Amino acid sequence: MKKVILLFIFSLSVQLNAQSSAHEEQIKTLYHKALTSGKAYDWLDHLSNKIGGRLSGSLNAERAVTWGKTELETLGLDRVYLQKVMVPKWVRGTFEYASIITGPGMSMNVPVCALGGSIATPSSGLRAGVVEVKSFEELEALGEEKIKGNFVFFNRPMPAELINTFEAYSKTVNQRTQGAARAARFGAVGVIVRSMNLRLDDFPHTGSMRYGDLPNTMRIPAAAISTNGAQLLSSMLALNDDLKFYLKLDCKNFPDVPSHNVIGEIKGSEFPDEIIVVGGHLDSWDLGDGSHDDGAGIVQSMEVLRLFKEMNYKPKRTIRVVLYMNEENGLRGGTAYAQYAKRNKEKHIFALESDAGGFSPRGFVFEATNSQFKQIDSWKPYFRPYMADRFELGGSGADIGPLRDNKVVLSGLRPDSQRYFNFHHAANDTFDAINKRELELGAAAMSSLVYLVDQYGF
Repeated sequence: MKKVILLFIFSLSVQLNAQSSAHEEQIKTLYHKALTSGKAYDWLDHLSNKIGGRLSGSLNAERAVTWGKTELETLGLDRVYLQKVMVPKWVRGTFEYASIITGPGMSMNVPVCALGGSIATPSSGLRAGVVEVKSFEELEALGEEKIKGNFVFFNRPMPAELINTFEAYSKTVNQRTQGAARAARFGAVGVIVRSMNLRLDDFPHTGSMRYGDLPNTMRIPAAAISTNGAQLLSSMLALNDDLKFYLKLDCKNFPDVPSHNVIGEIKGSEFPDEIIVVGGHLDSWDLGDGSHDDGAGIVQSMEVLRLFKEMNYKPKRTIRVVLYMNEENGLRGGTAYAQYAKRNKEKHIFALESDAGGFSPRGFVFEATNSQFKQIDSWKPYFRPYMADRFELGGSGADIGPLRDNKVVLSGLRPDSQRYFNFHHAANDTFDAINKRELELGAAAMSSLVYLVDQYGF
């Protein structure tokens, strides 16, 4: 009996080693093809330089939808289709200007941009005093007596001591999203928000803001100021708290308009009802061309399916790419996709999102049960040769979040994040900031993870 057991263990060990070697070779091939004959960089060149910034509701966003559908159709997928989504339409306008005024004829221009969703200033602009705060608690402590009739200047920097820059972002972003609504209740005439950026430069960073249930009559303009501008304004306020600030914005909100998610899929050969999703968001802000946020994620996700087709890999499960619309100022695409999936009773087992820039991949973050993560963690050795083996539990991605149901495993690609917020939502988020090899490494890492999920399931 002992000999039989030992023989069985030996046989099982041989089978597992053979299986492991086969997976290693498949992943090696994925990396080889992504790095030597990949299409992600060329796709991004077109998306960024021929189409440009893709703000939801804009002509460029619709051009991107058409482009995405056309490119997916050329891959010979089993199905490519559009999914209708109603999205907000906000237009920045033609003129954004701000200056610090210290006396008659004495002013200094500072770089600003409207926050997404903001109302405009009066046509002649706004001129008022400035009250600097670092927190909502400080705002409330000052109260209406100090705030009314002034700009509120939210000047809380991203904490430089935090190594995880996304954690640093989360510590400060509420002043951008909620600042105007809170300041308006104390009678502020407008808000100026320090850009979400860890370095000092002259690029103001836009991003979404919300008025919540604030009546239209109480809504106030909201602008981001560059980090250099914030430093200057703060230092000048320390010397002269009677200075004035002038702001001119020409933005406007319109009724919702129709747009689309773009979807392509390869049907599973053994378990077609089990769906693996990979994707990013097709929309971007309008200051740059959205190469890092999130053109990179779009082309990396498309590359996953292209690599599988090129290798003639026939997945066991259905592999679906989704190019989501309207992540930046509404999350309508991700929400609509999850609603369609629920209504059609689709069974998603895994969703992967790339929305952290096109930098060198370091690993993945997962929303999973302990048993699921234990299985995933056993795959680390496959990624170690490519330095992408940092696997952690944590938040995954905004667009796949609506799929969360305590069954589907959610995951986000985690590239090196130290430079990401230099470009995030700013005019320098352009194609020239993309490194071709880093972008391709991210696509290869994503393809490898999707391959392993397809092979093993959960």
